[in-house]
Amino acid sequence: MTDNKTTRMQQLVNELNQASEAYYNGRAEQMTDYEWDAKFDELRRLEQETGTTLPDSPTQKVSEDSISGQKEEHEFAALSLAKTKQSADLVKWAEERPIWISWKLDGLTLVVTYDDGKLTKVVTRGNGHIGTNITHLVKAISGIPQTIQHAGHTVIRGEAVISYDDFDRFLIESGEDYANPRNLASGSLTLKDVDEVKARHIQWIPFTLVYTEEDIVSWGDRMAWLDQQGFKTVERQLVEDPSLTTVEACLAGFTQKVVSKQNPFPVDGLVVCYDDTAYAQTGSVTGHHATRAGLAFKWQDESAATVLKDIEWSCAASTISPVAIFEPVELEGTTVKRASLCNISECERLGIGGPGTQLSVIKANKIIPKVIAVTQSAGSFIVPDQCPICHAPTEIVVSEASGTKTLHCTNLDCPAKQLRKFARFVSKEGMNIDGISEQTLSKFINLGWVSEYADIYELRSHILDLSRMEGFGEKSASNIMRSIDKSREVQAHRLLYALNIPLCGLDVCKRLLSAYTLDDLVTMAVSGSTADSPQLDLFAPQTEPQDVFAHIDGIGPEKSAQFVRWFRDERDLARYRRLIEKLTITTPDVSPSGDRCQGLTFVITGDVHHYKNRNELKAYIESQGGKVASAVSGSTSYLINNDVTSTSGKNKKAKELGIPIISEEEFITKYQQ
Repeated sequence: MTDNKTTRMQQLVNELNQASEAYYNGRAEQMTDYEWDAKFDELRRLEQETGTTLPDSPTQKVSEDSISGQKEEHEFAALSLAKTKQSADLVKWAEERPIWISWKLDGLTLVVTYDDGKLTKVVTRGNGHIGTNITHLVKAISGIPQTIQHAGHTVIRGEAVISYDDFDRFLIESGEDYANPRNLASGSLTLKDVDEVKARHIQWIPFTLVYTEEDIVSWGDRMAWLDQQGFKTVERQLVEDPSLTTVEACLAGFTQKVVSKQNPFPVDGLVVCYDDTAYAQTGSVTGHHATRAGLAFKWQDESAATVLKDIEWSCAASTISPVAIFEPVELEGTTVKRASLCNISECERLGIGGPGTQLSVIKANKIIPKVIAVTQSAGSFIVPDQCPICHAPTEIVVSEASGTKTLHCTNLDCPAKQLRKFARFVSKEGMNIDGISEQTLSKFINLGWVSEYADIYELRSHILDLSRMEGFGEKSASNIMRSIDKSREVQAHRLLYALNIPLCGLDVCKRLLSAYTLDDLVTMAVSGSTADSPQLDLFAPQTEPQDVFAHIDGIGPEKSAQFVRWFRDERDLARYRRLIEKLTITTPDVSPSGDRCQGLTFVITGDVHHYKNRNELKAYIESQGGKVASAVSGSTSYLINNDVTSTSGKNKKAKELGIPIISEEEFITKYQQ
């Protein structure tokens, strides 16, 4: 019996270590969190029963990232936390002392150090004792300021995370395949190119102040001190009298935020710590856990058995992903009948078969429906050889980095690949169609309702089907239709922006329309003549694309060429003409209403406090005859930056050129009052 237990323990050690290594280094997941926790608990139970701990057991070590680069020993060891899924265990651990409960963010831990108020290094957690120095990537990670007010030695631990919205946007725009935001975050920090990392929108959120010379014993006060230094710290709540009632009430509040998706970042539980940091340091160290340093609370995932009815292949960007459709089950108070299977590799790992396959499903972290196991397979798993949207041939692509198999449509013009463009079309800056998210657009595309912009204005013919779709209903469907009808009257610059013409942001669209009417712009782009000139052969252009609009201030040859080529594409022009038949296009008066900024050029950087956002400040400057540029140059009159002492690139450039740097208040005093 002991030999059998030892064999099982060795198997669990190998499986857990392999899965952990993949998880912490941005590769394809080898098991779900649910499976990992179950195997970890089984291993720990067997270790207690046998009194034996095998070498390299994950119960005795900190999970480690293996990001390559210069290694750095941590000044303060980053030990892992003991875990529990029972609120009663949490109350017992608290020992009737005030505790703080905060999110256990699901990203990659980074240790950030400041000396004399300046950032000196950023190091990954590594194995808790030695990490990798990634200071060179700091400009690509938001939330890590270059300077802070405190002039002493400061060490902070925080989590590098990617929000769900930024994760979804990246997958759509890049066409790459990652299992979750945490997987993308850890994989991103292995890259060397700062701009490439910046495109992933990683945010660093401090979760504890490790060291400062300031005499602050309260953990809550230490976090408040970080807030005062300008950091955006982790959300937390104080439980002064940790009884079972008060603790469960606090846990319920965090749980509700997870279920209702009020928290924008991925989490894999909660962290509990004593408010009295001096007392927290008195605990012993067991394995790699400091007994009083903190406790990790993880939700117990409720599982249910069900039967696979079908596999639906859903298109998003360039990837065609399998979705399990199964007999409805009740999980976490809701009815669940579908769950993403991610990719072909995940289906093969689980052993997914055809209809009749028996499954075990959960709502991971109480949010995401997930198939965690196949209890009995039936039939065969079939990968489609045609795209379900455009019926072009499909191909299986194997990632060089992770070995993950994904299915792709070979048709470059497949409507599913245009999801990002449709999202920009309905955005507030574009046609401003409220109620249609990227997820909703994806459904419309997959149903064949939308393949070009004009189709959105024909969705009323599907209102009955829409009202019966899961997650919609009659009221939601009616609201969408009203929003679509309202958008039929649109300002010309918003329409141009919505068309997704390369290099044509809102500013470019406004500049073009300040020189010509929309009709003239289209006619000139296609034929090289104005509406008043003799009609020419539309597809025999008389002017080179880069020359047509290059003379307009702020346009230049590259933007001109992109605009002209878009309208000279027969397919784009035909789609545009079908679209405008359904719209009423207006041209608002954009002439300046005043002259307080006449002849001046401004560059705006950093946060603003008196205006809603930088766009509102920009609109005011333009209304007063001024211009707003994106970069500091010799023609810049003023750089507006509320942090006038900042060492940012724009501030440095302005100082080099002798350009005055003024705060928002100085601008208001001089040019608005």
